[in-house]
Parts: sequence; structure tokens; C-alpha cells
Amino acid sequence: MGPLLVMKNIVKRFPGILALNKVNFDLFEGEVHALLGENGAGKTTLMNILYGLYRMDEGEIFYRGEKVKIHSPSQALALGIGMVQQHFTLIPSFTVAENVMLSTRRFERNINDVIDRIRKISEEYELRIDPNARIWQMSVGERQRVEILKLLYTNAKVVILDEPTAVLTPQETKALFRAIRLMIKNGAGVVFISHKLKEVMEISDRVTVLKNGEIVGTLKKGEYSEKKLARMMVGRNVVFQIERKPANPRREVLRVENVRALNDKGFTALNGINLKVREGEILGVAGVAGNGQRELAEVITGLREVSSGRIIFYDEDITRESVSKRISLGISYIPQDRKEIATCPNLSVAENLFLKDKKRVFWFDRRKILDTVKTLIEKYSIITPDPLKPVKLLSGGNIQKVVVAREFELHPKLIIAEHPTRGLDVASMEFVYRSLLEARDRGVAILLLAGDLDEIFTLSDRVVVIYEGRIVGEVEPDPSNLEKIGLMMAGVVNV
Repeated sequence: MGPLLVMKNIVKRFPGILALNKVNFDLFEGEVHALLGENGAGKTTLMNILYGLYRMDEGEIFYRGEKVKIHSPSQALALGIGMVQQHFTLIPSFTVAENVMLSTRRFERNINDVIDRIRKISEEYELRIDPNARIWQMSVGERQRVEILKLLYTNAKVVILDEPTAVLTPQETKALFRAIRLMIKNGAGVVFISHKLKEVMEISDRVTVLKNGEIVGTLKKGEYSEKKLARMMVGRNVVFQIERKPANPRREVLRVENVRALNDKGFTALNGINLKVREGEILGVAGVAGNGQRELAEVITGLREVSSGRIIFYDEDITRESVSKRISLGISYIPQDRKEIATCPNLSVAENLFLKDKKRVFWFDRRKILDTVKTLIEKYSIITPDPLKPVKLLSGGNIQKVVVAREFELHPKLIIAEHPTRGLDVASMEFVYRSLLEARDRGVAILLLAGDLDEIFTLSDRVVVIYEGRIVGEVEPDPSNLEKIGLMMAGVVNV
């Protein structure tokens, strides 16, 4: 039997860059085909073409043996092609059932019929979703299950999952993999985009590697290892175990005392947070996204008002100080929302790199700007066709590199790193890990907010777990505690 889907000689150009150069990709029923590559390699671009978000400049798409033209997501869904994107497309104030109805692009006369079918699908795929729950009340992991439920409801036969485990606990990842295996058992084909090579090894039947918009190769299960895939992606060997010197913590830099704060909806996000970070150490805060990490970072950096409690920086109370004052004191911040909070999308790459550096005195000197920018682009491996073009034209991973470069070059005393490697390829992860550890060894205090436990274990000297705005325990950063931390992240405290 032939492939379910074939993409032939796909070409896509953006201003100044050839994003895809005669790319071939296929997918069979009942398989998981992983798509790997460095940031900017063209993975998401290729799938955005398949889903109708982008138009290809050249090439052909065949679905079930017939040539098709896909100009919109609604056309893709009508064919049976669905995509769960990195940034969810749900309406927060609507219920699960209402969001599912919207995704069908057709009017359903009886909402109870929709609810009944959602319940049946939820039970079959072990998704555990309440059809009447409102999206804003749900965790990030639950929202992702709703996105998958939307595709199952429409009987999608090609399911594209773009970085699906980035915001999940280990237990939620296992549940997602169970659902994926049931999908392929029922005849669907799944495209799995991820930078987590361990997960790719576990779930995939085939792997295709993209580099600079071209296919490097396609391998079957049994033909690849983590090291081989990383070498295909990067072009060199990648070190997976970063050597870490013992920490030498010194003077206390940050102390958060019984801090309470509200979220954007006016509900309690931080409910009496206490923690300390010292010079020369990395404190890892493990937790599923949506449990107060963003609010914690924002109250420390001055972006969110504190309801009660104190924030102490080197014995100075900065609870009511401005953002600019905190930056001048030496507090750097790498936010998780790189497109809306961390950067000014319409400003150039160069302008974003110097956005917070008041010491630069050569803004009028174009040559000095470009020389410095080129140095930073090379140092941080930022892929950009033109540093004077808007930063929004870069891939998500390369925007993240711009943010990391800007914050590290400020030579801070405290770094708040919120999911600093989310969406980064293995080579970029390796670079960020080394940079954080080198900063720690220079005496910088680092607060690492992450949901990826591999990252927590690799970098942290101490680990605390956050759940519903509270620190619920401290655990040694040891892989043997993986299950324990995962349960604590899910709210099971007495483990």
C-alpha cells in the first residue's frame, strides 16, 4: 500500500532566505514519522505548508494518491489533515465543547451530542477531559489534550504535533504517547516535531532530518541513535552530558519572602512564595507551566505588582522598585514568551540585541553597530538573513537566541531564566547550558524556571517544586527522583 501523504520537491522562499529547497517527505498510515533539525532548518515551515498556513512556491502534495492544493487550515481539516501548533489556538472563555464545535467548521444543532461524543473520544484515548470545562480554568497539559481532541473529533488521519511535550510533566508525556500509539493503531499517521531526542527514539518509526532547508536523510527505527541524529542535525558530535563543577555558593543575592501576587485575571497566582538564591548556584524551580512560574519571574523583575511580601536583592528591598532600576542593579530576565514579552517584533535583530543596554554610546555609528551585531550573531549562532530586518522574521528558536545573547551580554548578577532552551535545537541547548554554568562559576546567581526535568537535572544545584503558586518541597537534582518530582509537579505532595 502506498503512502498516505507525499510532499514532493517543496520549495519555500522568504525575503532573503531559501527556507525549503526541493524537500521530499512522506507519511504512511499507522506510523509516527519524526521531523528533526536545527532552529531555522525548515521543519515547522514544511508542516505549515501542509496545514495551509503557508503557500509553497514550488512542489506538489499528494493525499491518498491524489494531488491536492491546500490554501487554508479549513481545507486541510476537510481533507483530514490537522495540526497542534506550539502556541495553542483555543478561546479561553469558551468551554471544551464550544472550542471543538468551532474546529469542525460546521453548525451542530445539539450541543449534548457534541458533549457525548467528546466524552467517548476522551475515554477511548484516555484524555480525561471535561467537555463543560472552560479553557481558562485548565492547565497547559489539559489544553494540549483539548487540541488533540479537536483533531480526533474531526477524524483527522494526518496528525501534526509540533513540540508537543514542551509543557508536559513526565506523566503527561507518557499519557500523550499512549494516545499517539492508539491513533496510529486506528490508522492515522503522526508527524512528530521535537528537539527531545530521547522522545523521538521512543515514539518514532522513522526520522527525517532537515538542515538549512534540505533533507539530510531519512532513517528507520533501529538505524539511528541519539548521537547519530544529533550529528546529522548539527554536522558534528554533540555532548549530551555537560560536565558540571561542584557549586561554590557564596553570598545571598535574592530572597523572596512570603510573596503573594495575582495573575492577569485577578486570581491568586503566588500564594506565599519563599526562596533564596546565592552567588555561584543555580536554583531550579520545577513545575508544569501555569503554576505561578511566570508570575514569580515577573514580580522579581518588576513586571508584576506584589500583593504582599518582600523581594530582597543583596540586602536591599526592591519590592517597589522600577524595572529599569532592577536592570541597572544587575537583574536579567529570559522570559518564556519570546515573541511578545522578550522582544519588540517589529524592531530589527540589531535593535533587539541592544534594547536594554544603556551603556552603548554608538547608536549613531552604523558600522560599530553592525560589527558588534555580527560578533554576537556568530558567538550565539543566530541564523538571520539580515540583522537589520525585523526580529519577527526569525524562527522561534533564533528569536530565543537573540534574547539569550542580549541578557547574557549585560553581565548580570542574577539571571531569571524561564524555559531558556524551549524550542532550541541540541547544539543551541548545549551552548545555553554551558553559558549558564560558566555564569554560575563566575559567581552569578541563577533562578531556573523549567518544566523539562532533564534540563533541571543537568543544570541545578538545588531543586524546588512549585504547584498552584506554592513551593511544595525541595528535592535533590538526581534522576532517581524523576518520578517523585513528576508527582509533586502534578500536585501529589506527600511522596
